[in-house]
Amino acid sequence: MIPQHVLVPLDFSEPASQALEYAIQLARQFQARVTLLHVIHIPPLGGADLTAYMTHVEANAQQAMAACLEHVQQTGLPMQSLIVQGVPWQEIVEKAKDVQVDLIVMSTHGRTGFLHLLLGSVAERVVRLASCPVLVTRPAAQATAA
Repeated sequence: MIPQHVLVPLDFSEPASQALEYAIQLARQFQARVTLLHVIHIPPLGGADLTAYMTHVEANAQQAMAACLEHVQQTGLPMQSLIVQGVPWQEIVEKAKDVQVDLIVMSTHGRTGFLHLLLGSVAERVVRLASCPVLVTRPAAQATAA
């Protein structure tokens, strides 16, 4: 199947930027639509401090997303962006269904051992649960070392 709509989850890290570049190249080949998604993970805290923190995090996310959108706009590809709050892997899987994407292109941070056990893997869960194909890119340093 030729992808007509590509979802690119972004955490605004370097690996995510590399995944975005890969997604742009793929979308150009197939003239696919691109949807950028950022999920703001809500920490399990409460109170006024959380409100101020979330306002700050959302403002930073809006600014980072605007830069990514500008980059994609320069390619001439049809695109949109979403910023949502929730558990990242759940929101990625849900939004992929909601906006009817054909492919998810996302990065992995390549954590192993204790960090992987402690933090889990968003990419791993998305691969297992998404209803469409998922292309996972690795950080450039890991890709060349492998």
